[in-house]
Amino acid sequence: MANPSNPVGEKTARPRPVAHPNVRVLEGLLQPKKKKKTGLLKIRHWVMISGFFLLVLVPTALSSLYMSVIAADQYHSSTSFAVRSIDSAAMTSDILGMFSQSASSSTVADSYILQDYILSEKMVSELDAEFDLETIYAPRGLDFFFGLASDSPIEDQASYWNHMVQVNFDHASGIIQLTVKAFDPETARKIADFIVKRCENLINQLSNDARSETVRLANEEVQLAEKRLAGARLELRRFRDVSQEADPVEGAKLATQLVASMEQELARLNADLATARQQMAEDTPRIRVIKAQINSLETQIQQERQRLGAGEVTAGASGETGRPGVDSAVSERLQVFEELETQREFAQQSYVAALASLEKARIEAISKQRYLATFIQPTLSEQAQYPNRFLNVLLVLLGGLFFWGVGTLSYYNIRDRA
Repeated sequence: MANPSNPVGEKTARPRPVAHPNVRVLEGLLQPKKKKKTGLLKIRHWVMISGFFLLVLVPTALSSLYMSVIAADQYHSSTSFAVRSIDSAAMTSDILGMFSQSASSSTVADSYILQDYILSEKMVSELDAEFDLETIYAPRGLDFFFGLASDSPIEDQASYWNHMVQVNFDHASGIIQLTVKAFDPETARKIADFIVKRCENLINQLSNDARSETVRLANEEVQLAEKRLAGARLELRRFRDVSQEADPVEGAKLATQLVASMEQELARLNADLATARQQMAEDTPRIRVIKAQINSLETQIQQERQRLGAGEVTAGASGETGRPGVDSAVSERLQVFEELETQREFAQQSYVAALASLEKARIEAISKQRYLATFIQPTLSEQAQYPNRFLNVLLVLLGGLFFWGVGTLSYYNIRDRA
């Protein structure tokens, strides 16, 4: 049934429900906590803004001020060189061939030696003795960050030097690129030129030492072979003095020919004796003469044969050496002579081989001699290239952002887990 006090078509307003007393109490309790939570968010935001200001903006501003106003200009001098050997250089006729040529194992090892030598404390000591590093790298004005502190130990000087020099080695071409930094261009060029000269001296010293060692070993072999040959010749001369024969082989040939001629003469006398017996009596003078000749010839043949193969070693003729004397058997003298001659020939061949090895060692030492080929002389800079102010400021900015971001993320991570 419609309400007569309201016009037709209008909706009647529903009464607002009355909240339960307990609900009103809970709303009153929760309202202060919401206000407190809103206050905490504002404090956290201020902490984040303060951290960004202290970790990012302040360091970046200070680094920008330092790089633009305080940091002193640094100049560089660049040079390029390589270790080459004579045999490899003979294969290349131009600079392009030198650049494209592959480095040998020995030159590669020497290049690594140079790289370590340039960065070593020994190089720092030589540079300090020549230029006084504490003077040429002293802080300019208030630029203590890029300067070398006075009275620094050798370890600190070497660490500072490793920041002021850059060495790059290309293994394929064997080229070493050296870059030296200093506070004025002329000093940088002088230091680079000094380093190139010291590297050249080191390579020459290494090459000379290797060559001297190779030739020294070959010389020792020659001296040993020469001493052996001299001993063999001395023994052979002593044998000839004792045996009184220059060549027992030729003496044996002559003795054999003598025996053969006497045997031939003996055969002729026997034939004459047989013919005479057919014509004369046994006691005729001619037959007695022929018999006497035959007897003496047989005796002489027997003595010669005995001397050829059954001679005795005479202590008087040989002395304390025990070598065959004049009256010894030819066969024994031949045996001793052949042994001595074999030793002499072996010593002679060893001596000739040692001489050939010495000559070969000298040729190889000369062909493998290494030297320092400088392709680009130390340059003289006209404009300061260091320090890289934009890059340093950018690194400080990125570092500050990194630490600030890590701190912010850590806070939120701890807050979410609490």
